[in-house]
Order: sequence, then C-alpha cells, then structure tokens
Amino acid sequence: MDLTRQPPRRPSNAGIAGIVGLARMTDKARGHNAELIGEYKYGDDSGLDTEILQLLGIGPEDFADAVDRLWDRDLAVWVLAHMQCGQADIDAFNAAQLAREPFDELHRQLLDQRIRKFAPGSTDITTVFASIELDDWGTFRHVDLTLRPPRTAFLRSVLGVVGVARMADKARAKRAGRLGAYKYGNDSFVDRVTLEFLQISQEAFEEAAWRNPNDTELAEWLATQSTVTASAASVFNEWLTGRGLRTPDIAETFRARRDEVCPDRPEVTTYFELMDIDDENSFGIVDLSRRPPRSPFDNTLGGAYGLARMIDKGRAHNAGLAGAYWFGEDSGFDRRILEFLGVSQQDFAEALRDQATDAAVVAWLGDRLRGRDEEVATLNRTLVELAPSSDTGSAFLTAGVRAADPSRSDLGTFMALTLLDDQLFLARMRSRV
Repeated sequence: MDLTRQPPRRPSNAGIAGIVGLARMTDKARGHNAELIGEYKYGDDSGLDTEILQLLGIGPEDFADAVDRLWDRDLAVWVLAHMQCGQADIDAFNAAQLAREPFDELHRQLLDQRIRKFAPGSTDITTVFASIELDDWGTFRHVDLTLRPPRTAFLRSVLGVVGVARMADKARAKRAGRLGAYKYGNDSFVDRVTLEFLQISQEAFEEAAWRNPNDTELAEWLATQSTVTASAASVFNEWLTGRGLRTPDIAETFRARRDEVCPDRPEVTTYFELMDIDDENSFGIVDLSRRPPRSPFDNTLGGAYGLARMIDKGRAHNAGLAGAYWFGEDSGFDRRILEFLGVSQQDFAEALRDQATDAAVVAWLGDRLRGRDEEVATLNRTLVELAPSSDTGSAFLTAGVRAADPSRSDLGTFMALTLLDDQLFLARMRSRV
C-alpha cells in the first residue's frame, strides 16, 4: 500500500476482527513492508499500534509478516487465533479508544490546529480518533492534477475495478478546482462507462471520493451502493483494458492518437497503455508505480549496465514516484555504479534535476565514464555476476525466485531476478482482469 498517495484506513474502522485501529495498522504495516509508508509510523513508533499489539499479544514483526501473506479476511482469522485477549477485553478497548479525548496540552493544541486548518468553526470534533481522521482527510482531499497526473487506470485497488482509483483522483481534483487538463465523470469515456458499470452518478461518486481518501474505505462505500460481482468486474476489466488498436471501430482513432503521443512506440496497442505514457510525457516524469525502470542489462549509456536504470529510478525518486523501487545507496546495483563513477547519491539526484535527457547526463558525467572501456567492462562483470555471498543473501534470493517463478531454480544472480521481477510487475499491473 502506497501511503504517499492515500492515508491508511480510519482509526475507527473495526472491519478487521472487530477491533478499532486494526485495519489502520494493517495498512501501515503494508506500507512499511513496501517502504511506502510516507509520513506515517508503524508498530513501536506509533502509540495506537503499540496499544493494539499489546492488547493482542502480537509483536510488530510477526504482524508485519502476516499482513504480507494474508488478505484482510484471512488476517482477521489469524489475529483471532493468535491474540491473547478475550471479547470483553476487545469491547473495553474499543469503547475507551473511541471516546478518548486529547490527554495533554500538546494533543489539545494539535486538535485545535487541525480544526482551524481543515474544519474551521466545527464544534463536534473532540476525540483523538476524530482528530486523526480530520488530519488524514485534510491532507489527502486536495488532489492537484496541474502538478502531477492521476494514478494509472490499470490500478484495481478500489473494488477490483480498473479506472476507479484514477477516477477518484480526478473527482477529488475537480472538487478542489485543480483538475487541469483532465476530464472527469461524463466528460470522460472511461469514467462514464465505469460509472455506468458501478450504477453510480458522477455527483455521488465525487462526494464519496472526497469523503473517503482511502481506497479500501471508498470501496466499502461503493459496495453499499452497487451490486458489482467479482465475475462482472473481471468481464468489465477485460473489455475496458483491451480497447485500442485491436478494437475494430476505434482502431484508426487509436492509431492517430498514438502517433501524437508516442509515434516511436508501435508495441503500444491499448488506450490504458497510451494514457500512462501521455501522463508521464505531459509532466516530464518517470513514474515507477506505472512501469518498471529500464532493464539492468541496458548498457546503451556509456556501455555500463544499470546506468540507464539508475537514471530512471533517480528521476522517479526526485518526483516522489519511485514506488517500490530502491534508488542510490539503498540499491546494491546503484551503490556500485555510484562508487565506480565517484558520485554521491545526492549529487547524482541533483544532476538529474538539471540534466533533462540521457545524453545530458552522460555529458555531465564526462571523464568519469568516457574513455574507461576496460573499467566499465569490469564493472559490468561485477554487476552481472552479483550473487549471494552469505546464508542471508542466499535466503533472500531463493525467496525472491520462488515468489516470482518457483520453476526457475536456475536463476542464481540478483540481476536476473531483478529483470524477472520487473517483467512480472508489469504483467500483473497490466493484466486485463
């Protein structure tokens, strides 16, 4: 879960095992595991999480492991099986948390600041939970699509239906008066057919998206208004994601639009793919929540493996759009490349802000790359042969291969696993169901 683009569920949400705050802690644990937790805190760093974990008698590491393995409904079963408290303890905990008011001057000031900022004049916001919910809503309600694009239409994080998360971003931007060049609701073909499928009016959806900045809670509201089934969603997703070059009645229109957006990309055959490219081109960004960076085997820049990939990750990092990818010192490949170039992560990231093209980056690197063919060849061998050197590393590589493709016992290097992960990420993102 990416908590840089949405908040975790409300602390009052008791949808998992009937315990308030548990759904919120689940979202934060998933964000923590994916290194996409943003400004939120998980486990021992969070007062509410600490209280929930103490109630359950479960450690933060065990819980974080469970949320990666289990869907919400299975997680609830796991929690109920492992917790060391009874229903009376849960009831008392819920009642106390829901009624708790700020307990010191600092938290009273914090509540007052949030009210003045997000809900001036309100007198009914008095509890700690209401204060947290107000801060979440106020922070994420204003989506500005003049500064960055909405999320990819391929995303199925709301009710399992493509296009809905993107439409929610546009709805919030419309309410905030920051829709920019995008179209919302009946003015957009994708939105219009999606609203028809959900049997929701554009006005009702806009209000719901505005009030529910978390995808799961927006989906919970939609489930009370719509009769969408899993089978119907899969049929709709397959139809809508496939529209493009192979759709007879719009093939020529699609081809003309592709010639405008990316004439050098004949492999692009659907409008959803085209929308992602158009979003990135329009804002001059690299968004690794939509697609992977270039292959680690790409050596088109100075003959060095991984340099083109590091540029993609650095540009995405600068834009806050790196997704689950690691850049710079956090990446074993990047770290070795930066050491070879004699450039710090900070200096490289700054250079990417000033150098708009690959050619400009290579020119900026100058003699740090140019004229070092033998040394580059040695670097390439180091990267391509990089393999586990410890039991921990072997366990990490084995777990990664098994998660990606259990049949690939032949994969023994991190570069090969990286490329496989990239390809599977893209396939999962762009699957048509």
